Amino acid sequence: MRPFRPYPLVLAAILAASSGAAEGLGDAEKGAALFEQCKGCHMVGDGARDRIGPHLNGIFGRRAGTQGGFAYSASMTRAGMDGLVWTAETLDAYIENPRALVSKTRMSYRGMKDAQDRADLLAYLRRHSDSPADIPEAEPTARPTDHDLDPAILALEGDAEYGEYLATECLTCHRADGSATGIPSITHWPAEDFVVAMHAYKSKLRPHPVMQMMAGRLSAEEIAALAAYFGNID
Repeated sequence: MRPFRPYPLVLAAILAASSGAAEGLGDAEKGAALFEQCKGCHMVGDGARDRIGPHLNGIFGRRAGTQGGFAYSASMTRAGMDGLVWTAETLDAYIENPRALVSKTRMSYRGMKDAQDRADLLAYLRRHSDSPADIPEAEPTARPTDHDLDPAILALEGDAEYGEYLATECLTCHRADGSATGIPSITHWPAEDFVVAMHAYKSKLRPHPVMQMMAGRLSAEEIAALAAYFGNID
């Protein structure tokens, strides 16, 4: 049985009151330079339109998968239906590791690992969404904070036999044969992705009330065991 490799999951950015300036997230000017990494797929600002990815005007406060006229992946559409809304917190997590929120996202970007870079990029994107100074209910700026999962948790070696015992409840919805009629398949899911996703549900970063409840019942050892079982299920 192979051990898990540490896989970073930063659940960064708690919402906080601020003056309403986008720069409260970070340095928007630096963020504009960082956006060069995104331009191959996304546009933002005057005249922005959908490209490989949707345009990012008004991204703050938008429900995932709902930009009119853009053909989203089934996984992104499902995430929006589950209640995923793009906020400072969820955007930070998605930019750091897209699979932390949307396991089968079509976005090929591997993630921006530096927390300050993400804060700067969000400050730039924030300039192109509603201003909290003008619309009090709009998504506020935020301060980054440390919510890293303990690397020791992510390095746990899962017991596949124990995972098979625990999987009985999972298999009332998910299919062991990998079919996915209305419910996504978790069969042969890479163990790292499984652990990342389950901890995101456990922390309530991923929105889905049933999965949040299920993950909330599980210990880190149990999540590792389930990952080992489903990753190698026959």
